[in-house]
Amino acid sequence: MFKIHEFSSLAGELSAVSLRVLDGQLEIISDDGAWPLPEAAVRAVVARFGAPFDEHARITTVACFRLPGGAELSHVRHLAGYDVIARDYIVYRGSEAQTEGALCALARTVAAALLHLGRAGQQTV
Repeated sequence: MFKIHEFSSLAGELSAVSLRVLDGQLEIISDDGAWPLPEAAVRAVVARFGAPFDEHARITTVACFRLPGGAELSHVRHLAGYDVIARDYIVYRGSEAQTEGALCALARTVAAALLHLGRAGQQTV
């Protein structure tokens, strides 16, 4: 399981949003349930809301996760010179077949978009 975001719920408790692979299927999980996602959704979300990743940025790697298709996700923390609190990012590195560089986006944005896609996909089935 790969935690991509954590926040305080309305009840004041910590609530996590995670990704996992179950029987070869990528799923997004929250306290509300689990929803299947097409693997391409992760790349599309990071590409839509993110930017190219600066490989020279000072980061702390929190965790890494390999998707079924060979792409790699990293949860990294970056403290910019003007920030007081470090921000969490998701870094997407495509499989060897993809030639583009790594992409990154704020973890909370990625989590919200993937939760939306997972829930929306469930409603259409």
